[in-house]
Amino acid sequence: PKRSPSRPTRTMMSSKLRYLVMFLGVQLVVMALLYREGYQKRVAYFFRILRKGEVSQATTVMQPATHNVTDPRFRDIYANLSLQAKSTVKEELLPYCPTESPLISGPFRVTFPSKLTLEDVKRKNPLVVRGGRYRPPDCESKHRTAVIIPHRNREHHLKYLLYYLHPFLQRQQLNYGIYVIHQAGNYTFNRAKLLNVGFKEAMKEEEWTCMFYHDVDLIPEDDRNLYTCDRHPKHVSIAMDKFGYKLPYNTYFGGVSALTPEQYLKMNGFPNNYWGWGGEDDDIAVRVALSGMLISRPSVQVGRYKMIKHEHDKGNEENPKRFNLLAKTRRTWKQDGMNTMEYRVLSKEYMPLYTNITVDIGSEKGLHPRT
Repeated sequence: PKRSPSRPTRTMMSSKLRYLVMFLGVQLVVMALLYREGYQKRVAYFFRILRKGEVSQATTVMQPATHNVTDPRFRDIYANLSLQAKSTVKEELLPYCPTESPLISGPFRVTFPSKLTLEDVKRKNPLVVRGGRYRPPDCESKHRTAVIIPHRNREHHLKYLLYYLHPFLQRQQLNYGIYVIHQAGNYTFNRAKLLNVGFKEAMKEEEWTCMFYHDVDLIPEDDRNLYTCDRHPKHVSIAMDKFGYKLPYNTYFGGVSALTPEQYLKMNGFPNNYWGWGGEDDDIAVRVALSGMLISRPSVQVGRYKMIKHEHDKGNEENPKRFNLLAKTRRTWKQDGMNTMEYRVLSKEYMPLYTNITVDIGSEKGLHPRT
């Protein structure tokens, strides 16, 4: 009879079998990883070639999509807006727009094409009428928003802002108007006083329910950032690219902010005495607190803005008095604001994309005498 294998022989065979099982197990793990990391795509690619015999078609499938509307890197702010059409229903019979606009799509691509012109912007916004006014064509908006832009010698920036701002606001189904408040002359720039002027002049034209105070060099990047007012004064540009998309400090109120007319008047508007760059936005934040209100903000993911790079403007150098003025805000806010503002309107032009109001706001020495 045949003898059975000795114990050492059986142990050796068992050990080899274990190593073989381990080796096969490792191979299976490696194949699974390859499968996860693209193996499936390569196999599909191979079978497409065999099935169709057209390498060009298979190669096209392997290339990344260049028009992926779900990716904010490729999403166009004007996508689908051309589908808007005027309703055949009489204006007074239009239904109210829905609480959440169906046109809002989230983040979008922001670039600055070198050959862009205002004529291009006008052509892409056929429903915007004289003076930069718009209302949804098929429903009545529940919101009337005026956008106030302080301005001097920034035409290059203005065309980019208008290019993005018009479709941005249309996606939110707002009844809106855009006002550019242009400071005449070469005296030191005064952003806050121009905003005061913008409030007063815009309210003469319509009973706006929300005022947005908007720097000309800031482009919103997400249309979920609603240009409507809240129960409290709202600071919306909380995540600018120049600050690494973070709020620089808790009381920051610069860039883009929104107040109802009631909130604005409760804090006596903005200060008139900040000539030059800096300080006025911090003064405004203090006024909000002193008048018993809070600051509301959107999320950091939504309140994102891209700044158009530029140097400090001539005539808008840093204000050396800003810290001294800020230290006195508690004593001065009721005496310096809408109730003491002086200015003269030199011209009002209803342009195709905005209303341009050129004003003489004087200088630190006061309003210039009439000539």
